[in-house]
Amino acid sequence: MKQIPLFKVAMNPDIDDHLLKVIHSGWIGQGEMVNKFEKRLSDLYDHPRVLTLSAGTHGLSLALRLIGVGEGDEVITTPLTCTATNMPILNTGAKIVWADVKKDFNIDPKSIKENITDKTKAIFVVHWGGYPCDMSEIGQISHDTGIPIVEDCAHVLNATYKNHQIGDTKWSKFAMFSFQAIKHLTAVDGGALCVEDLEDYKRGKLLRWYGIDRETERTDFRCEENIKEGGYKYHMNDVNATIGLHNLSLALENETKAQNNARHYECDLDTSGIELTQMETDRESSYWLFTMLVEKRSDFCAMMASKGIAVSRVHERNDKHTCFRESRKELPGLESIIDKMICIPVGWWVDKEAREYIVDCIKGGW
Repeated sequence: MKQIPLFKVAMNPDIDDHLLKVIHSGWIGQGEMVNKFEKRLSDLYDHPRVLTLSAGTHGLSLALRLIGVGEGDEVITTPLTCTATNMPILNTGAKIVWADVKKDFNIDPKSIKENITDKTKAIFVVHWGGYPCDMSEIGQISHDTGIPIVEDCAHVLNATYKNHQIGDTKWSKFAMFSFQAIKHLTAVDGGALCVEDLEDYKRGKLLRWYGIDRETERTDFRCEENIKEGGYKYHMNDVNATIGLHNLSLALENETKAQNNARHYECDLDTSGIELTQMETDRESSYWLFTMLVEKRSDFCAMMASKGIAVSRVHERNDKHTCFRESRKELPGLESIIDKMICIPVGWWVDKEAREYIVDCIKGGW
């Protein structure tokens, strides 16, 4: 029986010599390789201010700190995401306000607008599976209200919306990316934050390293200058940066393979019991996930498992968790899709034969 996983780690085999060189160099903290990785990411995202970090979640925490979110504030966000999106909000003491989602699994701009109050301090958006949100509408809300947007681009590598690179902060103040193990681009772990404002960028660079300015000249390089504001240990190291740097070209190739697989599915999965919802022509998904709506999902999952094909919802709706109980509310859009949504394998490891096998199994019914 074929075994087709939903996720698989992509690691460039050419990385070994580069990684060993760094490991034995005597310098494995934040250094030259981090600088090189940030430069490559800056080129990729078409953005001049990129801060690499030890985890994508740290980018969201840093964005909240730079905005000044705290107790008594409200942050509008989506419940359909990894809990890593919303835990940083919870940890500030701010109130989470759930916006509803559309059929494409992304946050609904109309629901964002309906939930704004005088306590709203930020808006979080997540590009589900790499499929861009309606950023022009959401950006207009931010423009009209002055409320900053934080983009969670954890599922995104190289997606576009209306010919703009996701992450270029055209519509947002902050855009976070993840390089966790199973993402298109992995650094084993790590992340990056694109920062729209220069002063926020300078402050973020300090905060990711305890508040220490590592760029000033010192008479004693181990002794800090006066630290004006306490920060975190959020910085990336040269080991992770080396892995990310030398995986980047492979990741872009793999993303193209995922996009080709997705286009094949979009053409061939015109079958009873399946609904595809992420097909707007003004955006290009990175297809970290291929998510669709299926009737009789339990039966579908059982059939796919019997054929050796891994499927999953990937993330539970966050508002079900006890830690978010104080924010629960009616979300009819989410309710209409949550029992039908499922993700099928779409990544670089799905070759032509596997792709056709997956389609044939689905078309065979369940």
